[in-house]
Amino acid sequence: MENNIFLKISKFFHKLAKSWLILLILFFVFFLLALVIFPAFSSQSPKMISLDGPSFYSPQQIFSIIETWGEIGRSLQLWFHLTWDVLVPVLGLFLIGLSISWLTQRGFKPKSKMQKANLVALGSIFDLLENLCIVILILFYPSNSIIVAWLKTIFTSIKYFFGIVIILVILISLIKAIKNKFRIVK
Repeated sequence: MENNIFLKISKFFHKLAKSWLILLILFFVFFLLALVIFPAFSSQSPKMISLDGPSFYSPQQIFSIIETWGEIGRSLQLWFHLTWDVLVPVLGLFLIGLSISWLTQRGFKPKSKMQKANLVALGSIFDLLENLCIVILILFYPSNSIIVAWLKTIFTSIKYFFGIVIILVILISLIKAIKNKFRIVK
């Protein structure tokens, strides 16, 4: 049963992997990122330490960082994690899944196991879980849940692990697609 769900997701990405769709999503992400969201949040909180970064934080460090944000900073971080930090992983899921699908269609035979490499895009789920933990920690401040703080740290580590895997899959697929002159393999 599980295998069928993943196979359906993989086929869904392949079906949608059209150049114009990937470029449209990419444009949308970069447009929002560069022109709207980051300038708006960075002007409001220029010196805030992010819990979203690649740094490893112990629960005590997480609680200390949340405390340093102050009430206004916690409110800004809450809205950031409930809006932009939900949108980015969802768009990233599609952008990565479609991009890998597009490249593997041009680099590998249809029956190749690499056609299912687009499933690494599901690693975006760990970014959403990390953001959920951050939201919970902010909402329940000043209560400190060590379990949620550790889960946040674990999800951050898994998110970055998937990031490395995604980069490797894209590079391998890109090299194979280049060798095939970006023609769809039949």
